[in-house]
Amino acid sequence: MTKSPKRLAALWLLAVTLLLAHNAWLWLGQRISPDTDILALLPSSQHDPVLQQAFAHMVDSAQQKVVVLVGDSDWDKATQAADAYQKVMQTQPGLISMGGNAGELQADWLQSFERSRLLLLTPEQRRQLHSAAPEQWTQNALSGLYGAFSGPRLGAWQDDPFALFSGWVQTRAQETPVRPRDGRLFVEGNGRSYVLLLMNLKPSAFSMSAQQQVIPLLAQARAEASKIAPQAEVITAGVILHAAAGSEMASSEMATIGAGSLIGILLLMWLCFRSLKPIAYIAVSIAVGCLGALSVSWLIFGRIHLLTLVFGASLIGIAQDYGIYFLCARLGSPQQLDSRQLLQRLLPGLGLMLLAAIIGYLGMALTPFPGLRQMAVFSALGLLFAWLTVICWFPALIGPHSLRATTLAHGYSRSIKAWPLLRADRKGMLIALIFLVFAAIGLSRITVSDDIRSLQKTPQALLDDQIKLGKLLELAAPVQFYLVRGDSAEQVLQREEQLNQALQPLIDKKLIAGLQAVSNWVPSLQMQQDNRQLIERALLGKDATSPLNQIARAIDESPQWAADLRQRLLGKTEPLLPEPFIATAAGEASRHLWLGKTEGQFASVVAIRGLSDYRRLNELAAIAPKLPGVQWVDKVADISSVLQYYRLYMSWALLAAYAGIFILLSLRYGRAAWRTVAPPLLASVATLALFGWLSQPLQLFHVLACLLLLGLGVDYGIFLQEPAERERRFAWLTVGLSAISALLSFGLLALSGSPPLHAFGLTMLVGMALIWLIAPCFSSSPHPYKNQDNSIP
Repeated sequence: MTKSPKRLAALWLLAVTLLLAHNAWLWLGQRISPDTDILALLPSSQHDPVLQQAFAHMVDSAQQKVVVLVGDSDWDKATQAADAYQKVMQTQPGLISMGGNAGELQADWLQSFERSRLLLLTPEQRRQLHSAAPEQWTQNALSGLYGAFSGPRLGAWQDDPFALFSGWVQTRAQETPVRPRDGRLFVEGNGRSYVLLLMNLKPSAFSMSAQQQVIPLLAQARAEASKIAPQAEVITAGVILHAAAGSEMASSEMATIGAGSLIGILLLMWLCFRSLKPIAYIAVSIAVGCLGALSVSWLIFGRIHLLTLVFGASLIGIAQDYGIYFLCARLGSPQQLDSRQLLQRLLPGLGLMLLAAIIGYLGMALTPFPGLRQMAVFSALGLLFAWLTVICWFPALIGPHSLRATTLAHGYSRSIKAWPLLRADRKGMLIALIFLVFAAIGLSRITVSDDIRSLQKTPQALLDDQIKLGKLLELAAPVQFYLVRGDSAEQVLQREEQLNQALQPLIDKKLIAGLQAVSNWVPSLQMQQDNRQLIERALLGKDATSPLNQIARAIDESPQWAADLRQRLLGKTEPLLPEPFIATAAGEASRHLWLGKTEGQFASVVAIRGLSDYRRLNELAAIAPKLPGVQWVDKVADISSVLQYYRLYMSWALLAAYAGIFILLSLRYGRAAWRTVAPPLLASVATLALFGWLSQPLQLFHVLACLLLLGLGVDYGIFLQEPAERERRFAWLTVGLSAISALLSFGLLALSGSPPLHAFGLTMLVGMALIWLIAPCFSSSPHPYKNQDNSIP
């Protein structure tokens, strides 16, 4: 062995040592935690930053909240169970904070409007002020002063003699069915009285460490509540519950897929070589690939998504190809050929294999999906580091006498004699015709599904709780809303008011329960001014017939008393502005709706409450084009359309990749290059046709898997085209070991509970199996090893 391979091996040892040190620093020093946010996998609306910010506001407002309803048919039991639940949650103040007392919240809430009472009117009050006679207003005010059943009133009679502010507050309260009771927030429904508990997470809902602490705490609190009231119903909702379920599933799958693939590959190596050395060599190359992929990906992206690690676990079924190729070539090569010379002979094929795989991943890397880009980069880096490990270390570690094949390996390698070669004869034409009929019918039956909701599978219990809570609280969906823009805050508020009027018919039809909008609480300055003038004209006039002066005469008060009361009421006319309002206690619930000034314009969100039929979203969408500065946003439909666009885009990219790889292989194999491309092409067509026969909807991730079928499938053609004649049967052994390893990896991936990974893995499972079966049929030489068995070690 010359010094050059030893020097190369030493340099790679230094690089691997640095990778080990960096990984140790990341996991032990930085204590990194994989990202679990499913939205991080999706494309951002970079073409419209205001829209992206609006969506982020809506999502962030719910992200850190945990909402719990504790209900029982007996109110006392419900409150006792809720107290027990809350007592458990209060044991972790650094982790989660509880909402304030209902009485305190109501006082702070009312104080926010104290100096602007006279400027706030409901549409119904405005109509009455325009149409009702002064005597009617006088009678209503006197009833409020003397009547025993005049209804609820907020504050002293002198601050709201005509009950305008009280009526406005009652109307605003209709935006939610939640009411205060005995110092608590409660809601009625399903024959139960529910106590509402609002909690805010302090760490991120997507922090795995936070999930590991919060989820058991919620379970403990539920158990304590059930002890107090066994019949009580506890409904829990929050982003952290869904994130934790996804994290648990992904972590389990990462361990299963990675460990299962590794065990399968190690068992294969043992059965073929009956030695620990090949096992150790393959394991080292895979380990270096994973370490390198993690280190460099972290430096590039600054974080790693958990699904990237799950997907990266499938690298084990791919990165081993290079090592297996070298090991099997070493078995089939003459003993007088040293490993450095062998590497020189194998290097063109190894290089083509790496390039073909990277071309397959390149299609994923070019998508606007951050998650797919990260997966593609992680996987390509892992393959590169594994490839370099084989190039740098295997020649130094594996000599001519290092390996011996087992009887099983020899038996399999000779099995290639059973495979027929594809010929243009009657039998070949019949097979081609059957395939064409099968493919044509299957492809014609393919349906597509680009629904974003197919990207994540949520446990049914969580979905049931989310639906129950949404109906009871009439929550607004964070993914469907109106985006309102204007040149000023005033213009935005005016446009919100126009939108509110336009949606009133749909509210009357019960399609939606109402709107959540900042203008509900802070009318435009124009509306506030109109309200003041309307009240002054209709109620506070100085003439003798005005309701205020009629009241003074009815209760035997002087004109000065009426003047003082008029001045007192007009003192409650400080203009409300959106920015100061959202900083108050009353504005906290609407804070996520106001974007303020962004990208040179002002913007806000108007959310929909209590949508009764999601099939009629088009009626809501039809309102927006009729109003200036109003845009309907349906994030589910938007992202689904993006998935559709990129499914079509990647289909064309797949065809381009076939062309690029064919040209690349033609430079080495000339006219025989089609033989390396035909197996993955036919296998991909057959796989998609099979999905058509089975009514399996086509998704973007099926297309992405077809890209990898190309990138990895040509390896088998290269294995069979590259070696000399006497080594070809060990090339078939390479194909077998590689195919079985890939099937193990992607077979386990097909069992994933994550729909994207399942679709990806199922396509790879079927496609790779077909490639393995048909690749020998395209071999350019019919059994060139015949009668040479005795010359092979």
